[in-house]
Amino acid sequence: MDADDERWMARALELADVANGHTSPNPSVGAVVVRNGVCVGAGYHPRAGEPHGEVFALREAGDKARGATLYTTLEPCSHTGRTPPCAELILRSDVARVVSAMQDPDPRVSGRGHDRLRAAGIVVDVGVLEPAAQRTHAAYIKWKTTRLPFVTMKAAMSLDGKTATVAGESQWITSPAARLEGHRLRDTHDAILVGVGTVLADDPSLTARPPGGGRDPARIVLDTRARTPVTARILTQTSPAPTVVVTSAAAHASRVSALRDAGAVVWTVSANAGGVDLAATLARCGEESLLSVLVEGGSRTHGSFVRARLIDRVVAFVAPTVLGGESALAAVGGPGFERLADALAFASWDARPCGPDFVLEGLVSHA
Repeated sequence: MDADDERWMARALELADVANGHTSPNPSVGAVVVRNGVCVGAGYHPRAGEPHGEVFALREAGDKARGATLYTTLEPCSHTGRTPPCAELILRSDVARVVSAMQDPDPRVSGRGHDRLRAAGIVVDVGVLEPAAQRTHAAYIKWKTTRLPFVTMKAAMSLDGKTATVAGESQWITSPAARLEGHRLRDTHDAILVGVGTVLADDPSLTARPPGGGRDPARIVLDTRARTPVTARILTQTSPAPTVVVTSAAAHASRVSALRDAGAVVWTVSANAGGVDLAATLARCGEESLLSVLVEGGSRTHGSFVRARLIDRVVAFVAPTVLGGESALAAVGGPGFERLADALAFASWDARPCGPDFVLEGLVSHA
């Protein structure tokens, strides 16, 4: 493995990111076919039910795939699902070498795809840019290994961590550039989750509106007593994505019935002192093949997820302004942690400008 391997795998990862978040329950795999140092085919998996990235890349390469190297961000599948196994197509293409960023965690595939190729005489190398591939396929990996979704907490806040002024004014703390990035983030998730307080206070649409259009994620509302109004925008707007209201046995049957009549999908889960059970809600998301969930608040919901340690990633849009005020709403509410040793820790951080704001993105350490 050398710099050329890393170069072409980086290109395959770029392709994987094109449809990342749109392929559930499949991973968004990118692939590149290289012959004599020249890319002769490239592709990615656009959505479940359509060919995988390797198929598109090999189709484009055609006869030029013979003796070439195929770079793929994930081990080629060796089982028949909605589409035929990629490993068999690779064998028929007569490529000489396959470079995979990582092994597939799916027990139907894990190692078998690589073994099938090696048995046929193809050189197989695994592990090029594996950490980057693990980030690209993070939601798929978590779902395949735990049957739970990958959870990202997103917040837009002032420099002192406030999401609203003492009078409750919150639109807009961050810039149009940051809001645009927020819509792109929504577009890459299977679901957006908020507490009912956010619905009652802001009546949000919770749609994805990046340039050129996007795919609306499912909208999930944590609502122990089914207080979501049937006139709420999330129920009356035109959108192909469902709105799910997560409630408990404490909700009055007539309110639950009214929500269903208004078009909501209602999940009833167990409750605890803080509201509906978050772990049970995420388990239901996994059952419904929602591989990634974007938690957008509000303050109490963020606090509950943080305290329960159910967050995998944090994306914070921070505006260069200070709001102050003890009563101003904080991005993360609730009782918090009493000891520094208990605070949420991060395995890695990245910071980048976004218009006049900054985006801080970190992966939570679960060690």
